[in-house]
Amino acid sequence: MSRGHDPREPLPPNASRKDREPHTLSPSGETRSLETISRWASSSASKDAVPHPVKAREVQEIRGRSYRVRESEVQAMVELGKFRTTDQADLIGVFYAGDNARFRSDLENLSRQGLVEIKAIPHEETGSRTLLTLTRLGHRFIAETQAAGERQVLYHGFTRPREAHHDADLYRLYQKAAEKIERSGGKNLRVVLDYEMKKRVYHDLAKLGAERNSSSRKREVADRHGLQMVRGKIPVPDIRVEYETRDGEKARVDLELATGHYRGRNLAEKVLAGFALYARGEDASKLRKVLDARELTAEILPL
Repeated sequence: MSRGHDPREPLPPNASRKDREPHTLSPSGETRSLETISRWASSSASKDAVPHPVKAREVQEIRGRSYRVRESEVQAMVELGKFRTTDQADLIGVFYAGDNARFRSDLENLSRQGLVEIKAIPHEETGSRTLLTLTRLGHRFIAETQAAGERQVLYHGFTRPREAHHDADLYRLYQKAAEKIERSGGKNLRVVLDYEMKKRVYHDLAKLGAERNSSSRKREVADRHGLQMVRGKIPVPDIRVEYETRDGEKARVDLELATGHYRGRNLAEKVLAGFALYARGEDASKLRKVLDARELTAEILPL
């Protein structure tokens, strides 16, 4: 799926006042009070949440501006930055382990300081979902403090609704894969979205010049990025997870979020490229029929 601007480009030192002001958004994009945010958080709460010790907030100075944040808030921003947008319910359920009170407290503080934005975005099937993203200030904060590590690329800002929902789904997809990786002893996981991979692959293809249509040269590019060439194309997964094995070796797994809209040829390319396929329950049966029609064998994992 194509994406918009490159959020990794540095902000100019004279960023506009709009970029510096704290703000929160309502479902229609209007500014709303923190009381409204609290109600949104409460609607996704787990009633059986187990409270965790809350650490005190510390002052962080970023480019002449002071922020008061605690560790859980910084790590929550890292989670948002990895995927650009995250579903509020998923963040509460996974990152906060169902502790809605902790989530609400963190969200209110981050929103008040203009680090995180929350918005209800229409969805063609479910009606709407409440999604969160980093603001430019939030992106700058994490980048300056290197809270996500030097190699982890971060994103910010809402894109078009369809892309925003797709990015939010990748957070859930990643959690499924990460659980399997960590059970087998994997550690130091790093998220690589398709945006980052496409940028690298297309850059190398452009450098080929007149040889860009050469199958052998394109295969070299695919190999360089750990990808397969399928029918003259280099399919790129929705997300790659890089990690270290129990023995300290580098490893990776390429994941694809398949939907019921996938056509036979498109799905076949993903299978032949070796991607691990995940799908929602309502889409899995449709996709299996497509695979059977193509006489392809591949496991479709539940999302």
